[in-house]
Amino acid sequence: MDLSTRTFRVTRADLVRYAGASGDFNPIHWSDRTATKVGLPGVIAHGMFTMALVGRAVTEWAGAPDAVVEFGVRFTRPVVVPDDDEGTEITVDAVVKEVTETGLTRLDVTARCGGEKVLSQARATVRTAD
Repeated sequence: MDLSTRTFRVTRADLVRYAGASGDFNPIHWSDRTATKVGLPGVIAHGMFTMALVGRAVTEWAGAPDAVVEFGVRFTRPVVVPDDDEGTEITVDAVVKEVTETGLTRLDVTARCGGEKVLSQARATVRTAD
């Protein structure tokens, strides 16, 4: 299993698309004025959007969506998305913690934005290919 780093670019346009798909139109995900008024450093990505990107990396490593047996995270730091054409980047890495006799591989996953961990206790269990 190739666990090379996966990098995802996130822009404000991605947040608008995710809001439409998820129905989460909270203004902290699109309005700098609202985000800073509630104490955030700026507009932040939806936590579930960040988790979905990490899930995409896990799926790529596993080789197929149905190979992902279990996946969970805790949100620890917001992903701030600037109002420009570049947006921000999230990098996702993993290490194998265990390979079971039943063919499952347990991964500890790390997601970072701007060098800071944005998730904790990010773990996945995938079925190892035969």
